[in-house]
Amino acid sequence: MRIVSLLPSATEALFALGLGDHLVAVTHECDYPPAAASLPVVTSSTLGLDGKSSTAIEDAVALAAREGRSLYEVDTDAILRLDPDLVVAQDICDVCAIPADQVAADLAGVRMIRQHPHSLRDVLEDIEHLADACDADSRALMSNLSARIEVASQRAATLPRARGVFLEWLDPPYRAGHWTPDLLSLAGIDDPLARAGVPSVALTWDDVRSAHPELLVLAPCGFSQSRAEREASRLRDQISSTGAARVVVLDGSAYFNRPGPRLVDSLELLVGVR
Repeated sequence: MRIVSLLPSATEALFALGLGDHLVAVTHECDYPPAAASLPVVTSSTLGLDGKSSTAIEDAVALAAREGRSLYEVDTDAILRLDPDLVVAQDICDVCAIPADQVAADLAGVRMIRQHPHSLRDVLEDIEHLADACDADSRALMSNLSARIEVASQRAATLPRARGVFLEWLDPPYRAGHWTPDLLSLAGIDDPLARAGVPSVALTWDDVRSAHPELLVLAPCGFSQSRAEREASRLRDQISSTGAARVVVLDGSAYFNRPGPRLVDSLELLVGVR
């Protein structure tokens, strides 16, 4: 089977399922596992926001939305020349990854899976559905992920629950949405701002302060660990004003933002910072 992945989390899932050799192209954001970097890339960003602050990115994305411009370019001609049996895309967020509707018409006739998970359960089911679509056996992977979730949640249950706030973006601050509140709950973190199963939305720093977090977890979407730490340093005054006794900066790009196998790593990280 020849597979094109237009979704980094799907790329990770395909490799975890032992299907990496079936991938014939990926996106410019598919950086895990390292073997994905050797595959042909059929996408690019239209904004060029590497190194920009969360404020500048927020403004650029908002301007593109007002002007009706896509955030991504996709070489659908190159995809068609690769003659794929399957394309994996998403309907979750037009900002975080290439929306399936952007390529559906040009790739008419090619089988497409549209992933749209909104909870941790959805994410796990999508991995199973992807395996089924590729005639792969997902039992070993799913058993491993389920066992790790159980171990992490049992460990969290031995600790006092913590009042915390998880931010998916920093300027402006975005509350936890979709699957992240599930992870927080399993990790024993009570986040009064989080909303499970729905998109993350912008709040204000006054909202964060009013939540009185003991623990503040910062994992801005698409930011590596070092980039997130730089952004947190830039906003140190706002962060300090929340009164949180502990502030933890984590790699949002590698973990929390991608609805794939590493969400279980994300849960383990949260339990570890308790």
